[in-house]
Amino acid sequence: MRVRLPAVVLGLSVLVFLAAGAGLALGLEPFVSWYYCFAWWPYIFAVESLLALRGAGSDLYDHPRDWLLLLPLSVTLWLFFEAVNFRLGNWQYVNLPADAPERWAGYVLSFATVLPGLFATARLLEFFGLFARAACPPLKEARRLHLPLAFTGAVFLLLPLLLPRYFFPLIWGALVPLLEPWVHGNGGRSLLGDWEQGAPRRFLLLLAAGLVCGGLWELWNFQAGAKWIYTVPFVGDAKIFEMPVLGFLGFPPFAVECYVAANAFLLVRERAADLSAGARRIFWSGVVVAALVFDALVMAGIDRITVISFR
Repeated sequence: MRVRLPAVVLGLSVLVFLAAGAGLALGLEPFVSWYYCFAWWPYIFAVESLLALRGAGSDLYDHPRDWLLLLPLSVTLWLFFEAVNFRLGNWQYVNLPADAPERWAGYVLSFATVLPGLFATARLLEFFGLFARAACPPLKEARRLHLPLAFTGAVFLLLPLLLPRYFFPLIWGALVPLLEPWVHGNGGRSLLGDWEQGAPRRFLLLLAAGLVCGGLWELWNFQAGAKWIYTVPFVGDAKIFEMPVLGFLGFPPFAVECYVAANAFLLVRERAADLSAGARRIFWSGVVVAALVFDALVMAGIDRITVISFR
């Protein structure tokens, strides 16, 4: 049964992906408007199933509860960038469903793929042996970097909001120096901790996964009926799919940013486990309510600000 389920899921994922491609080519709904989801979810399940079948470790099958937790975290994390984009104005959505419940379901299903897609891709690249021999001199006295890194992260976050036309690229990576010192200082799973051991492989795998996923994001978005387009200053008209060529440089640091943000949340969860049962219920109820309110407000803002045409 352990082997049979990943094999079945892998086969179904391939079939759904192929059917979606055929439906898109024929102009059939829902494949045209929902192609991005029809491409990404089969990819994620296929990669997780392949890793499980090869005994390489799969978050989906080995740690299903943690994997499911990634989905709402992915939605809220990406909506943070959508909120920042209200100021940056770097991308807009076109041809989205006119029906609001369908459109919001599309937001949730699409944004939920970000973290699972990145992390599955990183583990797939690890399975293939990429950067297996990567090493660097051990980082000494990493804690001395905490304050300079946190200050840098704050600057990288504020400058795009103050002067978005000139500093918009800094947002793609700002959370790394902002959150990594706190994660490292409190014993979380940390890239600084890796570098202290002279082990940069995880960092390199994340960069590579960001580039791979960036290519897939743009490829599958370009083919979809409902999609995003870019209005990014200073990067020229040369594009691959909808993305200006230089824009692909943002995907690798974004993957690292997602990893650090996810680890920060996991560290919060570990700390919350030390609370009493009553305090823990209050804490997580507050977190869930705050996340739902934030998500709803940002999605309403996307409808009003970022979406420029409806189907």
